[in-house]
Amino acid sequence: MKITRICIYRPQRPNPTFNQSDLLVTVETDSGITGIGEGGSVEPLTQCAAMLIGQDPARIQHLWQVMYRGYFYPAGREKLHALGALDLALWDIKGKQYNAPLYELLGGRSRDYLECYSTGFPWKGSHGETARACIEAGFRAYRTAVGDMPGNVFDARREVERAAEICREIRAAIGEQGDWAIDFHTRLDLPDAVRLCSLIEPYNPLFVEDPLRSENPAALASLRPLVKVPIAVGEQFGDRWDINELIEARTIDYARVTLPNTGGITEFLRIAALCETHYIGMVPHFTGPVALAALVHVLSAFSLPAVMEIAGERPHLPPHLTRGCNFRDGRLWPEARPGLGVEFDPAGAGLLAEVTEHRAPIPTYRRPDGSFTNW
Repeated sequence: MKITRICIYRPQRPNPTFNQSDLLVTVETDSGITGIGEGGSVEPLTQCAAMLIGQDPARIQHLWQVMYRGYFYPAGREKLHALGALDLALWDIKGKQYNAPLYELLGGRSRDYLECYSTGFPWKGSHGETARACIEAGFRAYRTAVGDMPGNVFDARREVERAAEICREIRAAIGEQGDWAIDFHTRLDLPDAVRLCSLIEPYNPLFVEDPLRSENPAALASLRPLVKVPIAVGEQFGDRWDINELIEARTIDYARVTLPNTGGITEFLRIAALCETHYIGMVPHFTGPVALAALVHVLSAFSLPAVMEIAGERPHLPPHLTRGCNFRDGRLWPEARPGLGVEFDPAGAGLLAEVTEHRAPIPTYRRPDGSFTNW
């Protein structure tokens, strides 16, 4: 089987509220099987796609190395998003080739469903009532945030006090059996982050998300010994080298890396194994519908603690997809359809580019055993 054509599409109704890419990619083969992926931007997508033309789509691990290392400079996060979209499509092809859902190719299900928490659950008049409604809808947890207020002025000290009061209200509303989380949105400096973590500790959050800015991950080493609440970090990160030191040092309790941003399923599997090795849970950031379907398959194959973020009260299926993930009762359920289980309708999207010719910009070097190595 060989890859013959790769197409890049823009949905007719792109996501207007969040800058996670919702471009669609299709990877076509000479056997008639087409894989579907999501993410990236046009230039890195076309660069990576050109390296795949004429290649065997079954060699996913090898093709990941080719795309990741096939240009002189190491892949940055924007390229990882594009690489990840194509990687999703390659795994979709493999599942369709064997007429099996992806989780079966990863060893079968280790859980019956994937628990979810809601970000931006529909407002019910107060934080307490909204949190209670979220839990009653079946979600594992309700998520609030620091600084979600009108206007552009952010007074950190006053906001710390306001956020602590909101967390107290949420805990009172959902009782001791309900779960909640809070996103600091990287808006606080170290002293204010420590202060807020201390103030909300009695209310037992499931986790505190992004307590500090992400540019300097090592700064979390200063925060960790000063607070006791669980810390979740990683939605702005990419591959394993972005987050491995935080995991290995137990600086965080949950990894928030997501698809396709990590570089696809191939790299996400490595990060998940690293997390399980160090007893770190996973709470991936919400993402597009194709990537969400992929996350359900991957997390279903691991037994580590996992909770998936959902924007609002349920995932929405856009017009360009006729089938997506299975969500009900606040949970995501693994789908038994082949591959990722999604179906794409090109009529709901516009073609941006197609790639049919192979291009490798630098020489490809291999070790004597045939494995890829740097030029």
